[in-house]
Amino acid sequence: MKTEILAGEHAVAIRHAADVLNHGGLVAFPTDTVYGLAAIPFHSEMVEGLFAVKGRVNTKAIAVLVGDIAQVERVAIKMTGTPLCLAERFWPGPLTLVVPGKEDLPDILSQDHSVGVRMPDHPLALALLREVGPLAVTSANLSGQENATTAQEVLAQLGGRIHLILDGGRAPGRVPSTVVDCCGPELKLLREGPISLDQLKEALK
Repeated sequence: MKTEILAGEHAVAIRHAADVLNHGGLVAFPTDTVYGLAAIPFHSEMVEGLFAVKGRVNTKAIAVLVGDIAQVERVAIKMTGTPLCLAERFWPGPLTLVVPGKEDLPDILSQDHSVGVRMPDHPLALALLREVGPLAVTSANLSGQENATTAQEVLAQLGGRIHLILDGGRAPGRVPSTVVDCCGPELKLLREGPISLDQLKEALK
């Protein structure tokens, strides 16, 4: 397989990436943290491709990125209350909300039928997500290797393994998102990130 690199500002970049994804391909693109590697989340074989390409064990959950809050309802049970309040306050941005997933989502996305959802604060990522819909996204690097912050770094690790890289320049390389479990009666911090638990609780007052 030859990995294609296409400038994110190219007139057909988003449409071409959408076509690749909808035909089962894998596409890398920049987010507000690092470059991510995406697949359509509704088919097990497409999500399995993410694990295979990275050499990652398939017991680790994969987050779903969305282009707007309304898209969450395509992968999760209707989002209301606490997670909706947090999404309205901190999205787009570095906050992943773990909420109950829809029953028809592939088990490979998560072992416990929950799903982590996030809206990234990056124009190219948002443009692609709003064109295609929710995407299962993991970091665009080989498991255990350095995260990629440029298209060339993605190519160095995943060249010949994925179909397309959208080159949107250097990703900020920030700290990974805060991950918080919203499935229970109390918020549960699963991963520390740029947004603290105190900030989350303050937003709910």
